[in-house]
Formats: sequence, structure tokens, C-alpha cells
Amino acid sequence: MRVAVISDVHGNAFALERVIRDLLSESPDLVLNLGDQVYGRADPARAYAMQLSLGAVEVLGNCELLLERDDALASWIRGQLPDDALEHLTKLPLNSSVLSGELLACHGDLTDPNGHLFWSWQRGPYQTDTIPELRRKLEGISARVVLCGHTHREGMTALGDTLIVNAGAVSAQIDGDPRARWILLERRGGRWNADFRRVVYDWNAAASWALEHAPDAQEEAAYLLEG
Repeated sequence: MRVAVISDVHGNAFALERVIRDLLSESPDLVLNLGDQVYGRADPARAYAMQLSLGAVEVLGNCELLLERDDALASWIRGQLPDDALEHLTKLPLNSSVLSGELLACHGDLTDPNGHLFWSWQRGPYQTDTIPELRRKLEGISARVVLCGHTHREGMTALGDTLIVNAGAVSAQIDGDPRARWILLERRGGRWNADFRRVVYDWNAAASWALEHAPDAQEEAAYLLEG
């Protein structure tokens, strides 16, 4: 069983296009999308269409909820998307259990897309949960793998027999490496393994598209170029 996991596309069609090419070359049995699909400036309409085409199991990201705000960026993104996109994105579930409960997917944590598992922004740059904190957050969870995104930093830890995996981000890196990220999970011999992928794409084209078409794109363009 092979499961592809993407998260935090943030409307970057240029990064996603390259990730999908790499992803499909692995012939996954299932694709999971952990949210924050379109809140960004590098061609969100095309990014949304490509994500729909994957037929992925999807969960709600915190930035899906930002699409409902009355500001320039949210209004511009809504104007790029099909009429039914807002309802689809904002009604996604907080978490999703697949493969008879072996995998459990969320964006931030299991009850809040603004929360966190493993990595945290709330207490400064990339603090980590303590083992007691993880036990509290995952109390009663029997999944073999718990998947999250949100913090734009991939990583993995274990709590007993449960793997906790952060998928990183397709777009808007924060570690100085602009490559797009995704994960291939594979079950072999009853055990799950995670292969963390980093993919080169044309971030110059992504930044140029954002600067030409989107409002107030200078900061995002710099993120795309510099990681």
C-alpha cells in the first residue's frame, strides 16, 4: 500500500504541477491532501483544479477559513476560483481516518486546523511538543500513523507504535530551501515507512506570475524565491 501526502499548496500551481508529476510516477493507491489548498498568489485557480483532479481525501486547513474574510487577498482568490469552490473548501472535515483507521489525517491538530502536532509555532520558532503533550493530544487514538501539516516543516517522531508525521509544505518554505515537499508512505510487512521528498520546480516563474497577477505579492514572491 502506497499513500501520497501533500499539504500547504497555498495556491502555487507551479510547485504543485511538479509535485504531481513526481507523485504520479510512484503510482500511489491513495492521495491525502492536508489543507491550505489555495490561499496564495501563484495561480490559485490552476492549483485548485489540479488538486480536484487528484481525487484526494481532503481535510480542512486554517487558510480555507481565511477565504471568507473581507480583505483584498481573500477577495482576489475567491474571484479566481469556480463558484462552488468556497463551499467545498470551507466544509471539509477537521480530520479524516482512512484504511480502516490505520492512517489519521489533519491539518494542525485533530480538533483545530490552527493547532499543531509535533512542531509548534505558538511558543517560538519550532518548539516541539513534549511526550506528555503528545500523549494528551492523541489519547484514545489507535491509528498507526497520524499525519499533519500547517507548520511548513516536515518531520517525524514516534509515540509508542504510532508514527506522527508532518508532511511539510508544497509551497512557501521557511528553511532556506525553496523546493516543494511531499511524502510517500508505504506499508511493507505490516510497518509504515515515510519517504520525504523535495522537488525542484520553477520558482522564478511562480514568483513572476504572482507579481504580475496578484495583489501585494512582493513578500510572497520573496518567500517562493528564497525558501
